[in-house]
Amino acid sequence: MAGVAIDHLISTTAFIAAIVLFTGLFTQTLQAAILYQQNRHIASKASDILDNILLNPGYPYHWGTTNDTLSCFGLQKLGATGYVEDAFALMRLTTLLDDPIEYPIGSGRYFNNVTFGPTGFMFIPIADSIDYPTASRLLGINGTYGFELNIAPLVQVVISVHQQNPLKLRVDVAGPGFPLGGADISYYFFKSIKGTNYPNLELDTGTAKADSAGVAYINFTFDGTRETFTIVAYASLSGLTGSGYFTQQTFSKGAGVMPFVVNYEEGKVYLAHSWDVQDQGAPVPNFFYNASFMILTEDLQFENWPIANSTGTVNYGGGGGKYLYGETVVPVGQPGFLLVTYLSGNDVGMSIMPWGVGTLSVPVLFGNLSPSEVWTASDLRQITVDLVAYQAKLTCWSLQGYEIWKSPV
Repeated sequence: MAGVAIDHLISTTAFIAAIVLFTGLFTQTLQAAILYQQNRHIASKASDILDNILLNPGYPYHWGTTNDTLSCFGLQKLGATGYVEDAFALMRLTTLLDDPIEYPIGSGRYFNNVTFGPTGFMFIPIADSIDYPTASRLLGINGTYGFELNIAPLVQVVISVHQQNPLKLRVDVAGPGFPLGGADISYYFFKSIKGTNYPNLELDTGTAKADSAGVAYINFTFDGTRETFTIVAYASLSGLTGSGYFTQQTFSKGAGVMPFVVNYEEGKVYLAHSWDVQDQGAPVPNFFYNASFMILTEDLQFENWPIANSTGTVNYGGGGGKYLYGETVVPVGQPGFLLVTYLSGNDVGMSIMPWGVGTLSVPVLFGNLSPSEVWTASDLRQITVDLVAYQAKLTCWSLQGYEIWKSPV
């Protein structure tokens, strides 16, 4: 009898252990299935959020060119169909790229610090920009889902100096992972000419065609080492369009003129002395500048647009609230770029500011991606901004918190 009781005891113990083991395995499988469904839901939510952002213009309409309070978040260009986005709405998004810039120093007024290359600036007032918490709240997902929106040019146009004397520039055109062989290239070459009081701009336009490797060369007849210039180029092939720019300057003092957008509705721009912005190195007095604004037409051409106070003098303030900046006005709602050439002594420099992100293919990063997120979902859309091809990528994740339950057995 004792042997039978022991056998029953062992059998019962084994049966209970098996139940616990299989319950744990079943629970873990069930948890994995639930997690899979949650992940699929997040993937679907990423697509919904992306379309919600890209396929509605937000409210008030034209909010990208006003200082109005936003009540509905969307980036689509008003009156457009499909994935055509508003270049000025994109300008108002607070970027994640860099720390903000205070100008004037001590004023408490901060600007988005967006730079691209040594001479390209897009300083936008943060007080008038749309931040991530506001967008998340207006989309109705705050506290539930997080997201990051990355809008990047689909076509890369890279300009470099191939030969200095005589000047020969190389243009490389590439699509998403491959060169755009045979792309048509239109360029605008701005050369700085020393004038009596202020520098002048000399404009030369032309076209080129990329070879099978996506490379084109543009030849000039002067010594590039002695000249300050900026070239803006557009490349198109099979409906894909991209842009790029390159600046070479003789300015060697580590200073210059920096444009700041201070009012969207009026198009007001300050032209600031860089020493008053960065406060680095020995200040250079008396920049004599000449500013030009080029508007982008519907057929991807640029035209010169007269602006107020196009010439003037900028000096460093030296502290004490004495900021001696220039001031001009660009056309509200009209995409293009502001080009400023300046000189001090024999040194000549240039700075450029896009008005609307598409004219110079400026990327935009918006959102709040945490590196601790264990699972994210992404979705892509091909979009157009100012006739330039971009790719919009939205990464989404849940803020609820979840994980697979593990059996202690």
